[in-house]
Amino acid sequence: MLEMEYKKTVVVTGIGVFTSIGCNRFDFWESLMAGKSGITRIQAFDPTGHKSQVASEILSYKPEDYFDRKESRKMARVSQLASSAAIEAVKDAGLDLNNEDRTRIGCVIGSAAGDNTYLEEAHERFLKKGPGSVNPLTVPRVIPNMPVCNAANVLGLHGPNLGVSAACTTGTHSIGIALGLLRGGAADVILAGGAESTLTPLVFDAYSSMGVLSNFNDKPSMASRPFDLNRDGFVMGEGSCVLVLETLEHAQIRGAKPIAFLKGFGMTADAYGIAAPEPSGIWAAKAIENAVNDAQLSMDDIGYVNAHGTSTKINDKTETLIIQKAFKNKSVPVSSTKSNIGHTLGAAGAIEAAACVLAVQNGILPPTINYETPDPECQLDVISNKPRAVKINAAISNSFGFGGQNGVLVFSKD
Repeated sequence: MLEMEYKKTVVVTGIGVFTSIGCNRFDFWESLMAGKSGITRIQAFDPTGHKSQVASEILSYKPEDYFDRKESRKMARVSQLASSAAIEAVKDAGLDLNNEDRTRIGCVIGSAAGDNTYLEEAHERFLKKGPGSVNPLTVPRVIPNMPVCNAANVLGLHGPNLGVSAACTTGTHSIGIALGLLRGGAADVILAGGAESTLTPLVFDAYSSMGVLSNFNDKPSMASRPFDLNRDGFVMGEGSCVLVLETLEHAQIRGAKPIAFLKGFGMTADAYGIAAPEPSGIWAAKAIENAVNDAQLSMDDIGYVNAHGTSTKINDKTETLIIQKAFKNKSVPVSSTKSNIGHTLGAAGAIEAAACVLAVQNGILPPTINYETPDPECQLDVISNKPRAVKINAAISNSFGFGGQNGVLVFSKD
């Protein structure tokens, strides 16, 4: 009985996504296919004096489209984005919550950083005015679990609720954990994904001091260039993505057509360092192997890899080794959607999962834009600058985070 419960089939029936190149799955996908970049000079603050002055911002987002003024004031932008993505995902899935048992619908939505905007503002106010001056809404705005709590509050969902924080692997881990909960019978539907909005002067300077940000300030749209010889770092971005995951049985009962099947999840730890990946890629490759085994597939079944592809020298080089090791040097098409929208940190894995789902559904693989000069140390079949029409049955999405946290998802057509 336990074995049967574990093997419950899980499907994706809805996608809510907010990025700098599109705020629904159709615009997002169309922009990926067109090779559009959402990276511009930073507008969230005056970047004068900063080494890196480019970012991927969602300039078209209006919280008032989703929340009244009172409700919106209680949320940091990261919670607004998470909640809005959850609302859009439910709508996209055609999920009528009034006809559902809300105790059987959960949320697993993560953020790597939570909110920094209000935290920095509160700190500045405290330094100027002293104790008693900090806004009482500061804590419920800034702690990292509030995006998932706000999403559940807005939709009135009483099932499992978990906020995940796993650096750049957050969105992927959230979806993977949701898969386990659904397989185990803890819920019938789970809204899973990630959100991030942490474009502040302090955060920019902190990442810049690590030497990981791109300085292509004169050509923002070309700043993110994964696997290209002339890449010089990643681009900070904001975004959110929530997938509606449900058991196939539940989807069939309500007449929902799956967009794709979520077949497997694997995760490992490098146990190597606080920022740099383990140089041989052995443990991240093991995460890929675990995910594919969990999906009960073989490596030959995988027709596309949505790479973590950050656009830093060391990460892209190491991911090349990871992919080569996992696929035993077999060629497989690879691309990184971070070339379009930068690195959205805790949201990245969820957004890239959505790209994987849509690639499987449409039989078209998104390109890596700004790929001009192949790097001899990144010998991969990079889908460069234009989409590639290849009908595939299964694809994987890679995420590798600071601290050596590795996560991989497997999606398939059936």
